[in-house]
Amino acid sequence: MAKRAWPPWWAWELKFDRHVFGRMVRRHFNEVDLRVMLEDATGFRRDVEEGRWLVEVRHYGCRWEVVIEPEFDTKLLWVITAYEVRSR
Repeated sequence: MAKRAWPPWWAWELKFDRHVFGRMVRRHFNEVDLRVMLEDATGFRRDVEEGRWLVEVRHYGCRWEVVIEPEFDTKLLWVITAYEVRSR
């Protein structure tokens, strides 16, 4: 099976939405953690909110998702939030 290619916006500069900063302390991660998670991402898919994507990552051995939104006019990749994926 062929590995899925990352879209061109994947290489754009990261910007962090103010929302994600509000989640960092509560969810025990920081900007450096996010950059490392995204660097080692394993996959992505469309989010239910148009224009946003869910990126599959790991943090301390656990599955996480990072919500990102490419901004095509400025070629910036906005990080909206990140959260641990818990089994139900």
